[in-house]
Amino acid sequence: MAQLDIISVNISEQKGEIKLPVSSIELTSLGVTNDAHSGKWHRQVSLLGSESFAKFSEITGKSFAWGEFAENITTSGLVLNNMRPGDILRNSAIELEVTQIGKKCHGDGCAIFRDTGACIMPKEGIFARVLKGGTLKSGDKLEYFRKTWKSGVITLSDRASEGVYADLSGPEIAVSLEEFFSKTGRVNKTDYRLIPDDKLLLEDSLKELINSGCEIIFTTGGTGIGPRDFTPEVVKPLLDKEIPGIMDFIRMKYGAQKPNALLSRSVAGVAGDSLIFVLPGSLKAVKEYISEIIPMLDHLIAMKSGLDNH
Repeated sequence: MAQLDIISVNISEQKGEIKLPVSSIELTSLGVTNDAHSGKWHRQVSLLGSESFAKFSEITGKSFAWGEFAENITTSGLVLNNMRPGDILRNSAIELEVTQIGKKCHGDGCAIFRDTGACIMPKEGIFARVLKGGTLKSGDKLEYFRKTWKSGVITLSDRASEGVYADLSGPEIAVSLEEFFSKTGRVNKTDYRLIPDDKLLLEDSLKELINSGCEIIFTTGGTGIGPRDFTPEVVKPLLDKEIPGIMDFIRMKYGAQKPNALLSRSVAGVAGDSLIFVLPGSLKAVKEYISEIIPMLDHLIAMKSGLDNH
């Protein structure tokens, strides 16, 4: 079990100033009570490890007090900036969700920077929001739980599902997702499904993936204008919000050279907590769509989660 030791809890009344150690802090849905950074946003609580203090002291030849880099919680035991948004820190009373790793340094506009000549929070600090409030004090511990992301891939194909030929498009999406999660330091589990062209089976599969907590779902196949092309009609009623610009852009980009690409009725949107992308069935088209969508995923995930990481 990975855990953090709490070695100091700290508060400041003004932003951009050092925080001073206190005997305990009260965490609520707004963050740390009486702290300048509390509020309805994603950076309610800041954490910095004593390991970062030690490293910075060695570089500068100076010693620094807990709270001097404006962290609410000074920790020991884990390298904080190895964590990723979505990870959880909790004990029996408190639960925090990691929302951001590091931040922009404001340089001379920050009192901490002016006093110390530099700041380690932008590179090594992390930020969290409160999921469950309570009291935290020096000597307490927080257990660390790495988030396992869930994704779903559904291929619709009568012939592939009958074994006439191998499905190449679905596995291509699964591999691309695994590469994306791996490169961003996340753990992912993909639920891959190969089904025939069946409306009810598609709808049931989508609902199962959405209800199971899949953050990202891709379908491939059924976006044309043939009699058995119905994927957009099944998906659209399930969406809470459609994101038309993504697919419009991809159609126009590739349709400029290959007009047949304009015939795809691909769809993107949000259903519950799931981002859903409806892609054409050909491997070539899937590669084109994935090459445009994957670079957007981090920002889409942040937006969907209510994180303003600009």
